[in-house]
Amino acid sequence: MKAERKNLLQRFLVWREKNIKEKHFILILSFLVGIFTALAALILKVLIHWIKDFLTENFDTTAANYLYLVYPVVGIFLAGLFVRYVVKDDISHGVTRILYAISRRQGRIKRHNTWSSIIASSITIGFGGSVGAEAPIVLTGSAIGSNLGSIFKMEHRTLMLLVGCGAAGAIAGIFKAPIAGLVFTLEVLMIDLTMSSLLPLLISAVTAATVSYVMTGQEALFQFHLDQPFELNRIPYVIMLGIFCGLVSLYFTRTLNSVEGLFGRLHTPYKRLAVGGATLSILIFLFPPLYGEGYETIELLLNGTTNAEWDTVMNNSFFYGHGDLLLVYLMLIILFKVFASIATNGGGGCGGIFAPSLYLGCIAGFVFSHFSNEFDVTAYLSEKDFALMGMAGVMSGVMHAPLTGVFLIAELTGGYDLFLPLMIVSVSSYLTIIVFEPHSIYSMRLAKKGELLTHHKDKAVLTLMKVENVVEKDFAIVHPEMDLGEMVRAISKSKRNVFPVTDEEGKLLGIVLLDDIRNIMFRQELYHRFTVNKFMTSAPGRLYDTDSMEQVMRTFDDTKAWNLPVVDQEGKYLGFVSKSKIFNSYREVLVRFSDE
Repeated sequence: MKAERKNLLQRFLVWREKNIKEKHFILILSFLVGIFTALAALILKVLIHWIKDFLTENFDTTAANYLYLVYPVVGIFLAGLFVRYVVKDDISHGVTRILYAISRRQGRIKRHNTWSSIIASSITIGFGGSVGAEAPIVLTGSAIGSNLGSIFKMEHRTLMLLVGCGAAGAIAGIFKAPIAGLVFTLEVLMIDLTMSSLLPLLISAVTAATVSYVMTGQEALFQFHLDQPFELNRIPYVIMLGIFCGLVSLYFTRTLNSVEGLFGRLHTPYKRLAVGGATLSILIFLFPPLYGEGYETIELLLNGTTNAEWDTVMNNSFFYGHGDLLLVYLMLIILFKVFASIATNGGGGCGGIFAPSLYLGCIAGFVFSHFSNEFDVTAYLSEKDFALMGMAGVMSGVMHAPLTGVFLIAELTGGYDLFLPLMIVSVSSYLTIIVFEPHSIYSMRLAKKGELLTHHKDKAVLTLMKVENVVEKDFAIVHPEMDLGEMVRAISKSKRNVFPVTDEEGKLLGIVLLDDIRNIMFRQELYHRFTVNKFMTSAPGRLYDTDSMEQVMRTFDDTKAWNLPVVDQEGKYLGFVSKSKIFNSYREVLVRFSDE
């Protein structure tokens, strides 16, 4: 049966090559990717809402509910078991894994990612995990694109494009936001915008959004009605809100990285579950709005108009009925949301920071405007308008993607009348955080390792190159106890002018340069008087097999050498890298990278 399917596929591939042009087939694949990613997004959202409604529909709104202490632990425990024993692979940091696939795996994402993130994140979030479903569905969509391209034997440039199509379709499908899906792919995943890539990305995004509209209706994800038009005298407050959102984004990013490192030191999954589960349960018990994605809170702040309506955010908690503590309550949520998100993923759950960014931004905008209105500023600041702008601000800051923040919030809410202030707050937030953090929360992990592909062509090409592909091993190895006569015999059999010197364990001790011994190599009376140990020299520098190509080029620039030895972490000699080999490889990769 398997052989028959393989033969059928092979016949189809032959037929396709004869009858359908490559560029037309890519458009067909992008259309299919859009359909499949939209369906995946719909399945994920339905699962999350079904689990949450089943667990919490009978909760008492006027008092604390102690099941909040149980559900989150059960959720991340079940998700952790699923990942550890069924998937048997790390599926966290969804967008970071996509960036890695683009940068280092030539667009190849493992097949299980087409379904594993859906199951793990629906369990995590449905049981209260304080994370978002967007990063898992973006990874799912990208995996669908990558694997669909692999099935039809597409080359790696096309695979990378289909990964972008999957991401664009996922964002468009889950948010009903086709423009945001396209812009997200260009800004965050850094897919180059060319005429050959724009049309497939558009097709995937529009197709996914259309499927989502057909399945769930034409309403925007969040209902928002502009009560009064935006006035220019509020621009200074919008700029201040952008700066505030940039600082909130910085706090979120820095804290996330620091506390993630602490969870990384807990080497057993049960320790991580205990710490993460306890932290998450206590936080949700004290602050029920931290349960799940938090979209109900966003809906409330975007549509509420009175203190009585806003006070309902404190339902199900000890704070119920204490409307005078609303601002304090919301500021504490801003402070603790990042810990709830880290505890969810660190404890074994699966989710992203897309929804937490929207959530934090909405609360930050509301708190900023409500606090300002308490002090009777000259212009009344509409809480719902500023909550909307805050969503764009924090998202722009956390993801370093101001265009994505603007278009996503406009499409999410239909708030196109606020396009100018959305742009102002997004740019202000981005300019604030870029002073402190050069990379987004998604890309900084890869940037630290030198594995991030960027729009900078030279850096992108160097990222695609690997040290092991440019190492040359045809150098004659000599040892320190060898005499000059043995050295001359080694020279006669080699075509190189450099000779690595190693000990018995293969560790590099130094090098011998032909120019250094040219004046004595023909004096036979010295053949037994001198040993390699006498005339070897230290290498001008060493390269390690774990170095990125950017580090390699910096070492060449620092040493001014033409050849440098490569060693492993224990110092064992592996070969040499030459500038000429790097330049030749660079040209080959550049041709493949730019051949569009």
